[in-house]
Amino acid sequence: MVRSGVNGPLHGVRIVELAGLGPGPFAGMVLADLGAEVIRVDRPDRDLIVPDPDRPDLGPSRRNPWDVLNRNRPAIRIDLALQEGAALVRDLMERADVVIEGFRPGVAERLGLGPGEICERNPRLVYGRVTGWGRDGPLADRGGHDLNYLALAGVLSHVGRLGEPPTPPLNLVADFGGGGMLLAVGVLAALVERSVSGLGQVVDAAMVDGSALLMAPLFGAWASGFWSPERGTNLLDSGAPFYDCYRCGDGGWMAVAAIEPKFFAELVRGTGLDSRWLELQHDRSLWPDLRNELSDRFSTRTRDAWTEVFSGMDACVTPVLDMGEAVEHAHAVERKAFVDVDGVAQPAPAPRFDRTPSGPVEPACSGDDPTEVLGAWGVDAPRVRTLLEDRVLG
Repeated sequence: MVRSGVNGPLHGVRIVELAGLGPGPFAGMVLADLGAEVIRVDRPDRDLIVPDPDRPDLGPSRRNPWDVLNRNRPAIRIDLALQEGAALVRDLMERADVVIEGFRPGVAERLGLGPGEICERNPRLVYGRVTGWGRDGPLADRGGHDLNYLALAGVLSHVGRLGEPPTPPLNLVADFGGGGMLLAVGVLAALVERSVSGLGQVVDAAMVDGSALLMAPLFGAWASGFWSPERGTNLLDSGAPFYDCYRCGDGGWMAVAAIEPKFFAELVRGTGLDSRWLELQHDRSLWPDLRNELSDRFSTRTRDAWTEVFSGMDACVTPVLDMGEAVEHAHAVERKAFVDVDGVAQPAPAPRFDRTPSGPVEPACSGDDPTEVLGAWGVDAPRVRTLLEDRVLG
C-alpha cells in the first residue's frame, strides 16, 4: 500500500516509524491520518493478520482491517539485527523528515539507528522518541505499562469510587494520551520550529510525564485545597451525585454531568425531583440523599426512555453507549465521526480541516510489496531483490 495523492495538512511530510506497541503506533496513526507519508518498519516475525476463515481475501499478505492502530501506512518487515537491514533503515531516515520510535533507552543506539549518528547525516530530521519512564532517571531502564505510569504520576490514586480500589481507566491515559498524542504534538512542534531554524531536533516524550501533564489543572486544585485526597469525594470523580452514572430499569446507564445551575435545573425538571434541590445542589451533607433520589428515579424507566426524556433538554444527560451503539448514534452518523473499512467500524481521522481534509482510510496490510513501497522512497529495485534474497526483508 503506497498512499499517493492523499490529502491532509501533513501531505509531503515523510516519516519512518520503527514499529512498537501502544504509543508509537498511535502517534504513527495520527500523523498518517493527517496526510503524512509514513513507512512502518516491522520485525520480520511479526504476524499482522487476524485469521478469519470466512474471509479468504484476508490471508497472508492481505489487508487486515482489524489492526486499526496501524492503518493508513505500509509495513515493511526488516531484520534490524542484520547490518544490511540497519543500513537500509538508515538510508530511509536520511530521506525522512521525521523518525518515531518507542524502544527502551539504548536499543536504537545499539542498532546504529539512534539520533546521534542519524541526525548528523540528516540535520533537518525530527527524531521523536517515546518511552514509559523517560530517557533518564532511576527508572529509565525498567519495564512498565500504562497502569504503572499512572500510579507514579499521581493519576491513578484519584480514579475510582469512595471505598473502592483505584480503577484502571483502560490504557487511554498513559499509552495514548500521555504517550502517543504527546509524541505527535512534540513532532509537530519540532516541524514548525524547523521551518524557522532549518534544523531538526530530538523529541523526548515519556508516558509518565504526559500522564502528569494531563493532570495539570487538578494539581492546581490539589495545591489550593479544593481537591480532596480521598478518592470518590470530589466534583469530577463520582463524589458529586450530579456528575455520575445511574443504572436504569433495564440495566442500561445514563451519564449525568449537570454541574452548572442551568443544567442542574433541567436535570431536576427531567427527573421530576422536588424543586428544593435547586437551592441545595452544593450542600455536601445532602449529597447522599440526592444520589439516592436520582438512583430511584432513573431505576423507574429504561435507558431509551430516559434518553427520550432528555433528548430535547439541555441538561448534560446522555445515554452510556458501547462501541457498537456509538457508531450508530444520530450525532455520530451526521458528523461522519466513524468510517467503515472492510466491515470494521472505527473512528474517522481527527481533527478536521476545511482546506486540507484527510484522505480516505486504508486498512493495515502485512504484505505490502517492498519493491513498490521502498521504490517510492528512492530505493532501487535491484537492491530490494538482493535484500529479499538475503532474507533481510521479510
